[in-house]
Amino acid sequence: MGARSVSVLESFGDFFAFVGAVVRKLPRRPLNTAEATRQAWIIMRVIIVPTGLVSIPLGAVVALQIGSLTQQLGAQSFAGAASVVAIVREGAPLATSLLLAGASGSAICADFGARVIREEVDALRVLGIDVEHRLIVPRVVAAIFVGGVVTGLVMGVGIAGGYVFNVVLQGGTSGVYVQSFSSLAAVADVSVSLLKGMVFGGIAAVVGAFKGLHVKGGPKGVGQAVNESVVLTFLFLFTLNYLITTVYFQVVPQGAR
Repeated sequence: MGARSVSVLESFGDFFAFVGAVVRKLPRRPLNTAEATRQAWIIMRVIIVPTGLVSIPLGAVVALQIGSLTQQLGAQSFAGAASVVAIVREGAPLATSLLLAGASGSAICADFGARVIREEVDALRVLGIDVEHRLIVPRVVAAIFVGGVVTGLVMGVGIAGGYVFNVVLQGGTSGVYVQSFSSLAAVADVSVSLLKGMVFGGIAAVVGAFKGLHVKGGPKGVGQAVNESVVLTFLFLFTLNYLITTVYFQVVPQGAR
């Protein structure tokens, strides 16, 4: 058990050292813009359709649940505001994190894992090429950009779906639904959610790259590393989401707009 604990601590230490190295090299120039653009397009192509499909039932479920609750409390006029706040503050960033971890992070992990078992990464290091700056930074930049875009998409589609289900299915008033946004929601909520999506995208890319570069055991190890990267990404993202939300509530007191 002692050796196991030491191994786990060493792995966490290696990961945070890896994160620090990537963060230090993010502002370094020149950035491989062509690779970053290509990776962003690959990620968008993979997750854009699932994002739209997930956003519609997400907005519908939130609207139905909150609409039913507000009817029981006699506060139907706040159904729209409550639905929007739930989607904007938590629904959109968390949906984005799940999609990025399941698609983007796992793809990056598999890509680097295949490169490692073929010894391509070792060959690049022997040639004096900075692997972190040449390969990892463009993917992290692409994931950060896509994370913000996808979060905004989830917000828009989720709010539209919530509007349809609240107004059409539950007999709400469209004017009240729209006007109630300003009572609880604010521009800061949207800004923080977009920031969450961008941070989540970067974390998914970094975790995937780290697990891919530390693959052991051949092709079987690649599959195991992909599974571990998804689980670890979920763990980091949900923990980070709680920390960001807690700090946001302390910095921006609710009700003070």
